[in-house]
Amino acid sequence: MKHLPTDQRPREKLLARGPAALADAELLALLLRTGTAGHGVLDMAQTVIDRCDGFAGLLQPEARSALAEVRGLGPAKQAELLAVAEIARRAVAQPLRERPVFDSPDRVKAFLALQLDGHGQEHFGVMFLDAQHRLIRFDILFSGTLTQTSVYPREVVRLALRHNAAAVVLAHNHPSGVAEPSRADEYLTQTLASALKLVDVRVLDHIVVGRGHTVSLAERGLM
Repeated sequence: MKHLPTDQRPREKLLARGPAALADAELLALLLRTGTAGHGVLDMAQTVIDRCDGFAGLLQPEARSALAEVRGLGPAKQAELLAVAEIARRAVAQPLRERPVFDSPDRVKAFLALQLDGHGQEHFGVMFLDAQHRLIRFDILFSGTLTQTSVYPREVVRLALRHNAAAVVLAHNHPSGVAEPSRADEYLTQTLASALKLVDVRVLDHIVVGRGHTVSLAERGLM
């Protein structure tokens, strides 16, 4: 990056104007520090972003294999990027584990997007909540193909009782990237709500996670 004017180099730019002034590749270049012969650090950073389909992809399980395919990105740098991604994941999740979840529905959406966005396979998960709507735990219960997943109400009810949950938030991702709920999503929500109602567990919402976007069935009036 020595060929760049001083005020355009990522480090100097950050110190002068703050991290928000940097493009994604520039931020990542600061972590990578150096590139390889014929493949500058900014180019390498952009390659990482492209392979992972953005920063959100670094938070997904597939990131490890994606990073291994980047030319010149050795094990040490791969480990550093995965560590930073895990720190980001824990930072976002921490407030949800320490305060009532539904004091801010947007926090719930952010948490679920962090868990489910970017997967190439459809996953169905459940947030188990106590009577104050604090998070007990989040589990991915079922995984399916690109177009469907098999969800068994009996298993969801069993786990709700096991965790002594008072309420749940359902969630699943659409690998297509489009978060628009389907008729099948509405039917599944109604089926699970009926099953859980028998054991006095409320379904508060069902969040559909797409690429960079989430949709609440409750907010849509579909529950």
